[in-house]
Amino acid sequence: MSRYAAVVCDLDGVVYRGPTAVPHAVEALRALDVPVLYATNNASRAPGDVAAHLRELGLPCAPELVATSSQAGAWLMTQRMPAGTSVLAVGGPGVATALEEAGLTVLRPDAGAGHTVSAVLQGYGPSVTASDLAEAAYAVQAGATWVATNTDATLPTDRGMAPGNGSLVAAVERAVGRGPDVVAGKPAPPLYLLCAERLDIPAGRVLAVGDRLDTDIEGAVAAGMDSLFVLTGVDDLYACLEAPASRRPTWVAPDLRALATDPDAGPASLVRLAAAVRAVHAARDAGAPSSELARLTERVQSLLGDVTPG
Repeated sequence: MSRYAAVVCDLDGVVYRGPTAVPHAVEALRALDVPVLYATNNASRAPGDVAAHLRELGLPCAPELVATSSQAGAWLMTQRMPAGTSVLAVGGPGVATALEEAGLTVLRPDAGAGHTVSAVLQGYGPSVTASDLAEAAYAVQAGATWVATNTDATLPTDRGMAPGNGSLVAAVERAVGRGPDVVAGKPAPPLYLLCAERLDIPAGRVLAVGDRLDTDIEGAVAAGMDSLFVLTGVDDLYACLEAPASRRPTWVAPDLRALATDPDAGPASLVRLAAAVRAVHAARDAGAPSSELARLTERVQSLLGDVTPG
């Protein structure tokens, strides 16, 4: 961490899976002496609830250290709309909370017809109903600006993968014939840029940590942040080696213990591992034969096994 001024850390699949902490995550994060913000695409819970969950797991965390895609969506709206604008909140409690904190007027799906809706903020919620999605569709068809907190198709839980907000957004998209006007969460850059603004640190000095290439890592690339890809969640090593340029991390490691590792230390260092991963990417981009890709992949696997802390 001597290379970076702060960390923006994903939650699902990195710090916890449902109610359970990911092995080594709490200890690794507690040991850091740089600021840490927790950024999640899960828009259903308010930052205070997320912070309480982290404290239960053993991480000291105040609500202001949590940034959600709902907050990023509300932040975007304040840049485009005057204070007090009426916004339909679709999703869990975190969506409405973010809008209220941003000074926007919250309309709920059960308010019924007869209200002027200038915008829709659609986020994940475990209790979102077909009626909620219908109200979002009606508002968008009537001309409301449509902001999706995120478009993750799935949500990791302790029981497996559940449908994520992207699946709910797709339902509205099918009804209205188009996608959202803007997406606030990863892989779009607003959530990471909101974190950099809170930290008052340039994005290039912040390390983004995540387990999903198509959200965490792609979002970091888009925001101009270096990234650490950990193999504790959704994507595995092979997905990383096959990733397009927009989803390629700066660093790869088995878990968050890498944060306390000297990247240059040892013959199987994180620097060597990162170089080996880049070699696979370069060979794939150049159209190298499968035998060459297999040899380079074996090199990565060997280094990954050696850098795994005991």
